[in-house]
Amino acid sequence: MLRLSSVVFTQEVASLQVTKTISIAELIQNGGLGGQIIIGILFVLFLIAVYIYFERWFAIRSASRVDETFMEQIKHFVGQGKIDAAQALCHNEDLPVARLIEKGLAHIGRPLEDINTSIENAGRLEVYKLEKNVSVLATIAGVAPMIGFLGTVIGMILSIFEISNAGGNIDMKLLSDGLYTAMTTTVAGLIVGIVGYITYNHLVVKTNKIVYHMESVSYAFLDLLNEPAA
Repeated sequence: MLRLSSVVFTQEVASLQVTKTISIAELIQNGGLGGQIIIGILFVLFLIAVYIYFERWFAIRSASRVDETFMEQIKHFVGQGKIDAAQALCHNEDLPVARLIEKGLAHIGRPLEDINTSIENAGRLEVYKLEKNVSVLATIAGVAPMIGFLGTVIGMILSIFEISNAGGNIDMKLLSDGLYTAMTTTVAGLIVGIVGYITYNHLVVKTNKIVYHMESVSYAFLDLLNEPAA
């Protein structure tokens, strides 16, 4: 009899030690309609963030590939008065730096201040092109967690509503749906927000490196034009 009781006790302990697992799909499904809608919105924002990041990353990477001998060739052509050859070299290089120098070459003969102004204006346009849609990543980084928290509030409201209507008999299934909505949307919002924040800052750093390079090349070009007058 004692042996039979110990076997039953062992089986009960074993049953209690069984760990319940749940997949991501089941977690979203158990979150209710409100949670699924918010998860869908966050998923769309995630896809937009990933697309913008890789599209901008390839564009910035292409813009940063500058021939190390580019400025040496420009100095050589300008020193020999071959402005047309220098412009042709800039035209063949589809790069922001080359377009800045080409803009400056087109204004040779005018006061140095006018050349500097034309290069600065061209530089602003190039920076605008490099930063195209990058601000959307910053928006996603800020909005996604807020949308997730909105799902949290909706889930908690559903849970409180079920508690208030249940009286003394609380349906744990309905209560858990609200809690699932609260937790899943919060996690999803934070994940999308973190991805947006990281990708935004990475692109900003890459863009700033190109901007600094454009500034240094512009100063070198202006110094080159100022040399004969020295």
